[in-house]
Amino acid sequence: MDLSYTSQIPTTEFIERRQNLLSQMKENTAAIIFSAQEQVRNNDCHYPFRQDSYFWYLTGFNEPDSALLLIKANGATQSILFLRPSDPLMETWHGRRLGLQNAPQKLSIDNAYSIDDFSTQFFKLTKNLTALYHKNMQQVWGDKLLAESKAEFSEICCWSPILDEMRLFKSANEIALMQQAGQISALAHIRAMKQTRPNRTEAEIEGEILHEFSRFGAKFASYNSIVAGGDNACILHYTENDQALKDGELLLIDAGCEFAMYAGDITRTFPINGKFTQPQREIYEIVLAAQKKAIELLIPGNSIQQANDAAVRIKVEGLIRLGILQGDIDELIEKQAHRQFYMHGLGHWLGLDVHDVGSYSKDCCNGDRNSKIRDRELKAGMVLTVEPGLYISPNSQVPEQYKGIGVRIEDDLLITEYGNKILTSAVPKEIEEIEKLMAE
Repeated sequence: MDLSYTSQIPTTEFIERRQNLLSQMKENTAAIIFSAQEQVRNNDCHYPFRQDSYFWYLTGFNEPDSALLLIKANGATQSILFLRPSDPLMETWHGRRLGLQNAPQKLSIDNAYSIDDFSTQFFKLTKNLTALYHKNMQQVWGDKLLAESKAEFSEICCWSPILDEMRLFKSANEIALMQQAGQISALAHIRAMKQTRPNRTEAEIEGEILHEFSRFGAKFASYNSIVAGGDNACILHYTENDQALKDGELLLIDAGCEFAMYAGDITRTFPINGKFTQPQREIYEIVLAAQKKAIELLIPGNSIQQANDAAVRIKVEGLIRLGILQGDIDELIEKQAHRQFYMHGLGHWLGLDVHDVGSYSKDCCNGDRNSKIRDRELKAGMVLTVEPGLYISPNSQVPEQYKGIGVRIEDDLLITEYGNKILTSAVPKEIEEIEKLMAE
């Protein structure tokens, strides 16, 4: 098992995170967080292992079949890790394990037990406690272990609201890793632009992207890449990536790498032959203007909702100008007439998960991180995407020249004390810059 990620963030930061969680727990309680498990692909072959983000956030430990137990009682705290014991035979076949003896010193925890002894030890360690912080269904295998332990608590609380709020604000170390994820993702998009030409396939361009991720130390994509030529771009989560690229059409690429567990997320849309047609240029310029306005507004004290409302107005104005929408701009916005061409939100939180945790609404304690009203005040340390788009379905009742055009432009944005910083600015998005790059 690859343990190299543990060097990317200092152990002291994981200690601070655990102490932060403990400080917000009630007295005489415990919290349990389970790791991910390996998932079988077929027979005895597994999918690549990816650690549970919450477990990673508190431990920096990259092995499956593990559990972190935090205890707060009698004016003191404990951190205990359950993990797989060393096994020379299994390690010969499947890779090294940290083991019980090494875990306390390596991860700066108080004690370690075998995961095989979870039920017995968990019962002993928590028998005098009144409440347990646990997120049900986060890891089903862990829920079963808890049931087997026969431990009883007068109250079960969910740790998710506490940890979600902690994860929403990125530390300096996290920001550095996200900058790297953004930079590598940008280099991959640049390579894709340079390698795109008619008659290549979407799959070939996806291969170019993954090559660049790997070349710069990002072993995995942070989500399934979208490489959508022509009207495939009007399918928001298109991932088949198996069609030939056609001369005269656009290519929409939504792809980002995962670097040291942190996600990059970029979308660019560009002409397959290197030159925008006039209708493509007109749609693209509307989306670009909307994104620029949104970025201008995504600053401390404002909200995603404010930026989205401004972006929607620009897009509706543009669609009226092109004859795609007809009517009064305010009435069209009120009726949400634009939703047939822009059916998603402006962006999302970004971090250990590409759609990261955290509430979007003013009532940040309600646990509704998917609230449609994204009116929470932005503050320094938050990282989010800004990704307006327009998708003109081939079946839309619009002027013929615009049918089948799908455009999205997405960047990763760090909210800073003085405004914001674009973490993915290395990849061009101005029409002239894109055409110049592709001409090279």
